[in-house]
Amino acid sequence: MPRSNSNPTSATVAMPVLAGRNITVVGRVQGVGFRPFVYRLAHHYQLAGWVCNTGGEVHIHVEGNDSALAQFSRELIAQAPPLARPHLLRDEESARKGYDRFVIRESETAKSASIHVPPDQFACDDCLAELNDPAARRNRYPFINCTQCGPRYTIIRAMPYDRPNTTLAGFTLCPDCRKEYENPLDRRFHAQPLACPVCGPGLTWSRPGEPAVEDTEAALAACLDALRAGETVAVRGIGGYHLLCDAADQDAVMRLRGRKHRPDKPLALMIPATGDDGLEWARALAGMGSTEAEALLDPVRPIVLVERRDDAPLAPGIAPSLTEIGLMLPYSPLHHLLLGGFERPVVATSGNVSGEPVLTDPNEAEKRLGGVADAFLHHNRPIERPADDPVLRPAAGGLLRIRLGRGIAPLELDLPFRLQRPLLAVGAFMKTTVALAWEDRIVVSPHIGDLASPRSRRVFRQVCADLQKLYGVRAEALVCDAHPDFPNSRWAKNSGLPVTEVFHHHAHASVAAGEFDMLNEPLLCFAWDGTGLGEDGTIWGGEALFGYPGAWRRVATWRPFRLPGGERVITEPWRSALGLCWEAGLAWKAGEAFADPLLRTAWHDGLNSPHTSSVGRLFDAASAIVAGTHSVSYDGQAPMQLEALAQDLQAEGMPLPIRETEKGLLVTDWKPLLSAQLDHSRPAAERAAAFHATLARALVDQAMTLRERHDISRIALTGGVFQNRVLTEAAIARLEREGFEVLLPRQLPVNDGGLSYGQIIEAAARAGMVQSVPGTDNGLT
Repeated sequence: MPRSNSNPTSATVAMPVLAGRNITVVGRVQGVGFRPFVYRLAHHYQLAGWVCNTGGEVHIHVEGNDSALAQFSRELIAQAPPLARPHLLRDEESARKGYDRFVIRESETAKSASIHVPPDQFACDDCLAELNDPAARRNRYPFINCTQCGPRYTIIRAMPYDRPNTTLAGFTLCPDCRKEYENPLDRRFHAQPLACPVCGPGLTWSRPGEPAVEDTEAALAACLDALRAGETVAVRGIGGYHLLCDAADQDAVMRLRGRKHRPDKPLALMIPATGDDGLEWARALAGMGSTEAEALLDPVRPIVLVERRDDAPLAPGIAPSLTEIGLMLPYSPLHHLLLGGFERPVVATSGNVSGEPVLTDPNEAEKRLGGVADAFLHHNRPIERPADDPVLRPAAGGLLRIRLGRGIAPLELDLPFRLQRPLLAVGAFMKTTVALAWEDRIVVSPHIGDLASPRSRRVFRQVCADLQKLYGVRAEALVCDAHPDFPNSRWAKNSGLPVTEVFHHHAHASVAAGEFDMLNEPLLCFAWDGTGLGEDGTIWGGEALFGYPGAWRRVATWRPFRLPGGERVITEPWRSALGLCWEAGLAWKAGEAFADPLLRTAWHDGLNSPHTSSVGRLFDAASAIVAGTHSVSYDGQAPMQLEALAQDLQAEGMPLPIRETEKGLLVTDWKPLLSAQLDHSRPAAERAAAFHATLARALVDQAMTLRERHDISRIALTGGVFQNRVLTEAAIARLEREGFEVLLPRQLPVNDGGLSYGQIIEAAARAGMVQSVPGTDNGLT
């Protein structure tokens, strides 16, 4: 703001009123260029003082013209950098100290931290323009970044977020970069990952049996040549390795599948950002609505599940037996260079051993992926911890977060209550995340994966330690799943800290209650999934729970049946189908061919044949009978293939009988549905559609029966089954027609990836930190 000029002809002169203010800003204000923004804003309004980061809070002292101070305070939040999420904590008058300029002070350590760890960011437009400018000194440099883009979570070793606390500490800035880093008016002022070809990381091309190529441009060229030749290349990115090959080359795709022992699971694709909006390739491959387009262009740059076009120029092996493909745009400068040079889509699947976290270390990658990749494109910027790509699926008018990952997580949320002591929840066995909660905050980690392998368990322990270290919070108690054999539950119980066990489906229900702040009024929650230990010691998975966190009551379920072979049903859906048929006294000749005669005897005697009420297992059985999915190689394969058959058809669904037990539990009988699925005179697609419609109708029938007994107006849907778009949209449409308000988690995964959050909510409620509905027992006693 220009200074006021006096007017010598005036009888009186309005002198500027000088004042001072102390301002504290919290929220996501680290790693997003907030302090340089404050400096520039103060410079614009000719204010003096300082800005300093202290334990995650930004403290500002400004003094100058009173009207300029008011404008500064308004724009501090309204005009904040795009990646910032600031909240004004304090804005108070202060005595003037007589400063003659505005400065950025060194970060300080606070006794009580309010730290916000920034997630990794995509390459911004300014850096991409520079990347493609032949006259720029960072032209075609794969590690270009500024305060508005680049890696964050995966390079931070400690907070505050300053260069010495990152994996870039070993790269000394050259004079040109140092000048940018120290100039508050430069967009790279205090850009902690700052680098250039002179002083920063570089690429190395490695092929077994050949000398390494350590020139960055030559390494890029070698990678592109290998992709064009149909080879598979392991490429080190921001949060770990991708396995890349030509997405149009069926031979290349099938070689990758064979080497990785991944015969069926869909392969994610990365597409060049071409056309006016960057989505030219996306439209050539998939049906694109506004939801899909906005999701692909989101700064997170997630994998988005979209409907594949029939004429898409892709290898048939990309997503066998499915109609959806997963697309993502390039998000790092390296990806932009590779996709820009290759000029067509590539497979970009996680560089890992199936089920494990993505690999990050070059030596380990060459050792463990040596039988999968023909060659490796490494870089020497250390990755502190893995972060896989996030996955989103459009459904029911919005987006479902299928997997938390790079750009989304660490996912920081406010708690609707205040904790008395910090808690760490360790999630479930599959799709594991962990959650750290303290005071009125909770942070959910990126996807870790299944905990079956030693490396998965090592990464799990690392993430537990890292979250506490980065946020400056040490957990004083732990929360785990009630299943006694989960490795993370055993780890919690061996920690020496107090442990709260939470039943699997109680945690699912509490995810919805927490996200929608439904902690103090009753909620009917349908928690449908594949497997979870129930209160009665059986395997649940088709439950309706009524109540609120800390006081869930099972009010409806499905007719239980026994699973022949126990856990083997997970990979052999025919077992679920036979278990249902034997229970109902129905014949399925195709399934009997799989069974050893002793299996039925063992099932009849209850040997290794646990009871379940799982809707996920109903899906498996229907897929085996209708779609011929007798064995699977990845979690969710059978339901996904059944859904792919059903989604283009409309069906009304058949009514299923409901009985009531002596204890008032509603039990829906699946037998009539099974009989209809076994009717091979009807087309498979018709039976698949009828299966989905019947489950949606059964859900609504349970809800309406329960409404007659309880004051129910809101219903939540949670659990992995509700990743199914056909079922979820049918259920929501029917429920809304009956006057229910439906809650479907969007910030957190409905699958087990959200369970760590739900465990925190449930444990806090049990500890009395969440007040129940006053004046009523809501039918829970």
